[in-house]
Amino acid sequence: MCGIFGYIGKREALPFILEGLKKLEYRGYDSAGVSTIQHGKIFLNKSCGKIARLEEVLEARPIGGSIGIGHTRWATHGKPSDENSHPHSDCSDQITVVHNGIIENYLELRRQLAEEGHKFTSATDTEVIAHLIEKYFKETGSLETAVRKTLNAIDGSYALGVISEHEPDKLIAARKGSPLLIGIEEDETFIASDISALIKYTSRVIYLNDYELAVITENDIVIKDRDGKTLKKNISFISWDPESAEKCGYTHFMLKEIHEQPNAIRKTIEGRISAESANIHFDELNLTEKEIKNINRVVFTACGTSWHAALVGEYLIEQMVKLPAEVEYAAEFRYRHPVIDDKTLVIAISQSGETADTLAAAWEAKSLGAKVISICNVVGSTLARDSHGVIYTQAGPEIGVASTKAFTTQLSVIYLLTLLLARTKGTLTGAEIKNYIHDLIELPGKIEQVLAREHEIEKIAQKYYLSNNALFLGRGKGFPIALEGALKLKEISYIHAEGYPAAEMKHGPIALIDQNMPVVVLAMTGKRYEKILGNIEEVKARGGQVIAIANEGDNYIQEKADEVFYLPKSPIAVSPILAVIPLQLLAYYIAVKRGCHIDQPRNLAKSVTVE
Repeated sequence: MCGIFGYIGKREALPFILEGLKKLEYRGYDSAGVSTIQHGKIFLNKSCGKIARLEEVLEARPIGGSIGIGHTRWATHGKPSDENSHPHSDCSDQITVVHNGIIENYLELRRQLAEEGHKFTSATDTEVIAHLIEKYFKETGSLETAVRKTLNAIDGSYALGVISEHEPDKLIAARKGSPLLIGIEEDETFIASDISALIKYTSRVIYLNDYELAVITENDIVIKDRDGKTLKKNISFISWDPESAEKCGYTHFMLKEIHEQPNAIRKTIEGRISAESANIHFDELNLTEKEIKNINRVVFTACGTSWHAALVGEYLIEQMVKLPAEVEYAAEFRYRHPVIDDKTLVIAISQSGETADTLAAAWEAKSLGAKVISICNVVGSTLARDSHGVIYTQAGPEIGVASTKAFTTQLSVIYLLTLLLARTKGTLTGAEIKNYIHDLIELPGKIEQVLAREHEIEKIAQKYYLSNNALFLGRGKGFPIALEGALKLKEISYIHAEGYPAAEMKHGPIALIDQNMPVVVLAMTGKRYEKILGNIEEVKARGGQVIAIANEGDNYIQEKADEVFYLPKSPIAVSPILAVIPLQLLAYYIAVKRGCHIDQPRNLAKSVTVE
């Protein structure tokens, strides 16, 4: 949620901050603002709306200086408005603050500060931070101490950037529960809430951990713990290249990322498999053979699209490893007294590795004695660091808010992890594992075949883009893909869509079907195929319009469906990864034809770092 970018160095800060905020706009785009210090004085500009609106304000009221902070917002407290935009100031406008996260005790603090004479100008929780720093600076005369005392006074989550006229050569950063990292380059330093904003400027970063505070000057970076003790931090290196975060000629990031999926899957599996020996290895899994053999149950926990990937994982684990598996919404996991012990493997899935609910679920599982393995895309993310082991998806930066390549690479990792568990448990033979690995190796080429025919999906979108509702149906591993297809459509086109197990349609949703209701059916061949055909008949009998996703060579489906998109033949185990591609394209082209904001759909943000 929200994006933070800060700069301190020898050059003008504003161009860096604006460019950084543009890279972070997918994290929130209700409003934006910047604050800089020039000649010892703070200058502040902010506005409701996207960064383009802020740039207009800055053209009318330009600001300068070689130190500054900026913010792009996803609203939590207070509606989007100029007043509620970040940065926020103290009473004297000598301190400015940008903040990601939620201050849970802000009402109590605000009441106390108001009684002490502080004047508030916004409805946000963040403004409390600026006034607390003001209060403690008057008491201590030290900006660092004032920030530390403020952090001790607040409850909740935060990533902070602070600058002040009192000490105009310092930029202070801190975090707890919301990501923040420091980018290092010769003669200049950056802070950002996401790697994607930094890769243009540096490949060297320091990840701040919870309760850590950084005091940054032009020539030094000092990082301290919650007690003020100076820490020695390692510098990490970013492997993503700058071009990967650009559109590269595509109209939208989402379309680019859909087309990146074949190579993303190749990167995810390369170096981790051997089709000849049926070996699978993950460098940072940190599970011994003995620990794997001790596992008697698998629990997935995730949110949104990652939750749908987990549902596919549930089928795979039960089918191949013969272990009971279940999938939990991360937001509910720790509140329902989960039955977890040291024989439970918990798999937490998050694209960003910063999803607040998933982090809380992972911490709860660890406290109950479970081994926690995370699947995420961002190296050094909080979830990766706080898990016993991690498998990175190698998808590269995903800028579009509606996840695409993160989903298919998560599925690829789950597939390989399942095979690894099955090999160790002895539930699959070496020959079977070789065949499964071969199927996955062939999959990117089949996805490329689907992408080469995206014009067929665009024609289907042309027929149905004015619909107000849609139903997605699937059976077995097709059910989670139906859920994901429905989610993609509602996220970016704002069409109400629901995914259902196909057999459940007659237990309620069938009442909605008429000639205006498109029904997308995953009708791939398999043991449930005849049942799926029966469900299609039920839809057609009530006037519904059927869009079928089927296997090539299935000529019978043409007699049943209004539209058919054929997939290259693929084994059932990998078919969910292939089947989601046309659903992503369908959502994309429908949203384009409806004139929607594809990469930045309303009310959404890429990384949900609040509960």
